[in-house]
Amino acid sequence: MMPRYETPELPVAERYATDAGGGTSGIDIAVNGWRDYFTDPFLQSLITQALDNNRDLRMAVLNVEAARAVYRIQRADQFPSLGVQGDMARSRTPGTLNPLLTGQSIIAGQYQVGFGVAAWELDFWGRVRSLKTAALEEYLATDEACRASALQLIAQVAASYLTLRETDERIALARATVVTREESRRIFTRRVQVGATSRLDLKQVETLLAQAQALSAQLEQSRAAQIHALELLVGASLDLPVETRPLGENELFGDLHPGLPSDLLVNRPDIVAAEHQLKSANANIGAARAAFFPRITLTGLFGSASNELDGLFKSGSRAWNFSPNISLPIFDSGRRRANLKLSQVQRDMAVANYEKTVQSAFRDVSDALSAHRWLTEQLAIAKTALDAQSERARLSQLRYDNGAAAFLEVLDAQRDLLIAQQQLVQVRSALLNSRISLYSALGGGSLVLDVE
Repeated sequence: MMPRYETPELPVAERYATDAGGGTSGIDIAVNGWRDYFTDPFLQSLITQALDNNRDLRMAVLNVEAARAVYRIQRADQFPSLGVQGDMARSRTPGTLNPLLTGQSIIAGQYQVGFGVAAWELDFWGRVRSLKTAALEEYLATDEACRASALQLIAQVAASYLTLRETDERIALARATVVTREESRRIFTRRVQVGATSRLDLKQVETLLAQAQALSAQLEQSRAAQIHALELLVGASLDLPVETRPLGENELFGDLHPGLPSDLLVNRPDIVAAEHQLKSANANIGAARAAFFPRITLTGLFGSASNELDGLFKSGSRAWNFSPNISLPIFDSGRRRANLKLSQVQRDMAVANYEKTVQSAFRDVSDALSAHRWLTEQLAIAKTALDAQSERARLSQLRYDNGAAAFLEVLDAQRDLLIAQQQLVQVRSALLNSRISLYSALGGGSLVLDVE
């Protein structure tokens, strides 16, 4: 009764967009684990702690256990339930109800013990098998959802670590700027004291200092919040000193082979989970169809019976019964037909969800590839802009020192220099994050979770 399952056609292009910048070199993400891609030892230790301690992932693992138990319960319905049962009955019939009309009361007893089968359904039409298949597919979908949660957790830890390193580098730049501008304030304070410059220039220097101090304080607050978020992901307290060394792609990541869109069907856990849900909905149609046919159940018992307890196992006390049952509702106000229609609509909804999941995955990969390409170009531009701003600040200071320019020119140049420095760090961090997004979009590497 279950419809034949056919995988829907891939609702995306055969290749990623030409502007995505995807190459052909790198590791095959389907057969390599996350340790082969995230090569930084400290980042690996953070990811390991998160996989061990994160509570959301623990809940996902427990959901897999629950789905497995539901499947086992449904699978057990395919087989007869065998058991031993015993019962005893004592009764007194008043003399007025004596069937022999003797007028004497009757005291009777019955003892019975046996081994039997209780209401086992003969699955002629596949209803129980369809329900078992649906439960199995739901269990597999839950398992893939757990793997998707683990993949998301890995990406979140890596992104949070990169954001923290970006903030550390920006803090270092802000602190260095504060030190430089404090020295400038000291120099200009002395110049004002000896009458070599105006108080306006001093106030402008103090304005620059206050801006750098405010930026430094904001970044410190942001760093504290980022550490708290990372600790929540990792599930443990962390002692993370400020790291000012710039990060590079080759230092953090291995190479990656994007592959073809068709590879997403087996690599992305959310796509695999959506397909299992589609198969489950398809199996439910079989169960709904089988409900239109008779249900046959068997109940049987073989054992011993006696009117006295001490005669329960004597010769001639053998007893048995066999009770087949067949049922077929004739009129149910359209309940079964509506249930079949519901299962068919749910299957169509599962198809739409599967196709949407595939399309979303295709977009995620395309976005990550495109972001990496254009952020690489933006990084080169940001480096050129920083070099130009550095030279501009140097020349502005020389012009001011030689009386050829007002200090306002120096003020603007130094303010723009700090902005350029911060932007370079941010663009570099965005480029690194695009590599994490690509890893996540491609479905991650092989990841086995212990759900025992």
